[in-house]
Amino acid sequence: MNPILRREFLGAFGIGSATAAFPVPALVEADLPAGRHGERRRVFVTERPDGRFIDTAGFLHHLMKTNPPKLGFDPTMKREKFPAWQAAIREKLAELMAFPEVPPQPPPKRLWIRKKQGYQIQKWEAYPEPYSVVPFMIAIPDGVSPRSPAPAVMCFPGSTGSLESLVGLPEVFPKAKAKAARTPKWKRQDNRMAWHFARRGMVAVAVANPATNDTDSPIRSRAETALNAIWLGRCYLGISAFQKAKILEWISEQPYVDRDRIAVCGHSLGAEPADVLGVLYPDLVKAVIHNDFCCNWIERTIALSGWVPPVHHLVPGMYQWYDATDLEASLAPRPLLFTEGGRANQLAKIAAAYRLNNAEENLTIYHYKKYEDPKARVHDFKPLPEGLTQEEYLAHANVDVEKHCFRPARAVPWLARVFGM
Repeated sequence: MNPILRREFLGAFGIGSATAAFPVPALVEADLPAGRHGERRRVFVTERPDGRFIDTAGFLHHLMKTNPPKLGFDPTMKREKFPAWQAAIREKLAELMAFPEVPPQPPPKRLWIRKKQGYQIQKWEAYPEPYSVVPFMIAIPDGVSPRSPAPAVMCFPGSTGSLESLVGLPEVFPKAKAKAARTPKWKRQDNRMAWHFARRGMVAVAVANPATNDTDSPIRSRAETALNAIWLGRCYLGISAFQKAKILEWISEQPYVDRDRIAVCGHSLGAEPADVLGVLYPDLVKAVIHNDFCCNWIERTIALSGWVPPVHHLVPGMYQWYDATDLEASLAPRPLLFTEGGRANQLAKIAAAYRLNNAEENLTIYHYKKYEDPKARVHDFKPLPEGLTQEEYLAHANVDVEKHCFRPARAVPWLARVFGM
């Protein structure tokens, strides 16, 4: 979209730079509810009559509160305006992800094959851009062939999940072994994402997060790696999504894959690149599984008085344009699954996008068992206080932290139904 058309588009929705801000009175601590234990909440306040902040952190916090994203989804949007908004979201996302333009690279190379009961595991490495190597694995069910192609699902694990954990193999890296030793057996079994999908007859492509296990560095941490990406005009999520996008493009061309039935599935940190690929590849990605709770980062940052997420979540400039829930709303009308609930107001916003597209049946929302009963979700649609702790925020978001894992009993049957299996 050229700059002139962008200005016209933003103006049409009343979200141009001149209209984005709206006045909010300065907060005073006495007006806020006390913390869970009666302590006074740490919030930004100003006693200046002009409402300004001498505290720079307070100024930025107030700026965040009073300048909603320019491309935030408006549930009152007219149906005819949705495609243009959707295209604008996709364009801005592509810009912020900063996918590089690269010359032709070698095709992925297969390293080995291991036969298992009912399926085989293949380990590959991809070369998405010069000097980069990205290992991945494919679990292929028995009977799948060019003569009998199967649906495929891209599987992205949580923060430090390994390829081995996704396909049901023993851990091989020291950090992964140590984590497995601390993780309950039931959770390790549930987190075998690719293994679960392969057993249901789908080709499962496992791709881990950058700077973990195979791609970890003995010199620099993941946080330092993410900061170096930002110095280079990129970001951790952009690199993660680009690597996975190249593997997605390649797997879609394999003759044993049904190109018309490809999904992306991400657990926890892996849910972010799953959302990104769903938005950027509307003709290729037919369904998205967000195996995490529905989180609006701006809302969370405001509630936690300017809390900053870990740097590997940071996308420079994002808050100015959209949030995660806007990306998810833009997926409508394609099938979208949330497996771990989330903030009711944000889920309602996404549901409004599906309702606008007459596709309410394509949005499925499950909650943690603890919050399955609506009566247990006591914070739904209530104002979110400021000065919350992480623990308090997660309670407002209906998150049962100890039960956070991949949900095979929810995700696998859902995708099988979507793909008509």
